[in-house]
Amino acid sequence: MNKSKSFAVLGLGRFGKSLVRSLAESGHEVLACDTNMEAVREMAQYATEAVQLDVTDEMALHSMDLGQFDVVVVTIGTDLTSSVMATLFAKQSGAKLVVAKAYNETQKLILEKVGADRVVLPEWEMGAKIATELSYPNILDYIALSKDYGLMEIAPLPAWINHTILKNNIRAAAGINIMAIKRGDGVIISPKPDEIIHSGDILVTICEKKDLHRLNIYADGKF
Repeated sequence: MNKSKSFAVLGLGRFGKSLVRSLAESGHEVLACDTNMEAVREMAQYATEAVQLDVTDEMALHSMDLGQFDVVVVTIGTDLTSSVMATLFAKQSGAKLVVAKAYNETQKLILEKVGADRVVLPEWEMGAKIATELSYPNILDYIALSKDYGLMEIAPLPAWINHTILKNNIRAAAGINIMAIKRGDGVIISPKPDEIIHSGDILVTICEKKDLHRLNIYADGKF
């Protein structure tokens, strides 16, 4: 099992609650904070500690000693002012890594300006993931790296099996760069052009979103 980490989740809306539960179930130490006492009580059964406080109050956040946590997550996405203040105060409190939730690109840029180490747009990211997986059946998992690029796991097309990466000409034909191959319990990192693709392999790839349609065009394996 991975070494457990400590997280402080500031804001217990739907995303914050889901995050608290998932982190706790993974064995991590979790501090859950919100102004809403009902939400705090609900999360008390999952979190290591659940506290009612105003996460936009600088003195209140400093009292929580956020610098002791590996990651502080600010999940107040609907109220830009509160999100910005909580992110700023978390950084000032000495938090090692601050992750903030945003609803749009403008909010993302603002949160990055005030010091967020990473900004996530969960609704947009999940929408992109589901739309891509539904559109391209060979894609097993998809992570949007940006609006233009994605990281995905795909099942090999039938015509790729028992042929090398070079012979299949995958990069040129399908616009896909293979970063790794999952094979059984092992992983082949940066596979060489002469690596043969086997049935049951999972290809870990990166590509431009505009090239994804090639997977459907070439689904019959005729390159």
